[in-house]
Formats: sequence, C-alpha cells, structure tokens
Amino acid sequence: MLNGFFRTVLPGLLACVLVGCSPGGAGEQAGGLAGDVAVAELPRQAQETLELIRKGGPFPFRKDGAVFGNREGHLPKQPRGYYTEYTVRTPSERDRGARRIVAGRGQSGNPSTAGEYYYTDDHYNSFRRIRE
Repeated sequence: MLNGFFRTVLPGLLACVLVGCSPGGAGEQAGGLAGDVAVAELPRQAQETLELIRKGGPFPFRKDGAVFGNREGHLPKQPRGYYTEYTVRTPSERDRGARRIVAGRGQSGNPSTAGEYYYTDDHYNSFRRIRE
C-alpha cells in the first residue's frame, strides 16, 4: 500500500511543490478547467439553458442568475459578482440537480452577450469552457 503511494501520489505532490498546482488538481488546464466542450456536444437541456441566458430569460428556477462565488477556484480568478449561475434541467431529478452553466460578464459586463460560459455536470467539481 505504501509502495502505491510513492508511485502515484508522491510524484504529483512533488510537482506541485516545484511548479505549483491548480486548485482542481492534476490533469486540468490552467484556471482549473477540465478542457472545453462544443455547444453541439452539450446535453439538449444545457443547450436550452444557454439559449435562455443569451435571451436574458425568463429562467425557470428562482436561483438562476445568482452570483457564483467560484470559492473552489476552478474558474479563472475574477472579482466577486463576475460569474452568475444557471440551472441545467436533469430529467431524472426532482430538484435542481447537479448540472449548471456559469456565465462570466466578459468585457460587455452582461452574461447574455459576453460569450464566456462554463458547463459543469458534477455540481462545481469540474468545469469545461463552452466553445461556440
């Protein structure tokens, strides 16, 4: 068991000490992102949510448009209030589920026109930038 630790965990820890780590861990890109995803590759419900964001609503959930704090630091660092979150319906869930789109304000200052969108299907544990 200890031998497995030295082969798997220790090299990653050593790399973090020498060059630094993103909050998301090994294998993620700068900013803690797990890559990107094309709009066409998103689940249909995520595509519908993205379209609602672009239109400025109306949104089906009361918390849609709330500030996303990025406390885990998985998204690029920005001032508080820069990111807002939106629920992506999950057909088998009775509540909001784990899927979200987080929108940045970008240079326009408006999430509906900024074009900066991130998708998570695991309740903020990982994000992929939406490629348009």
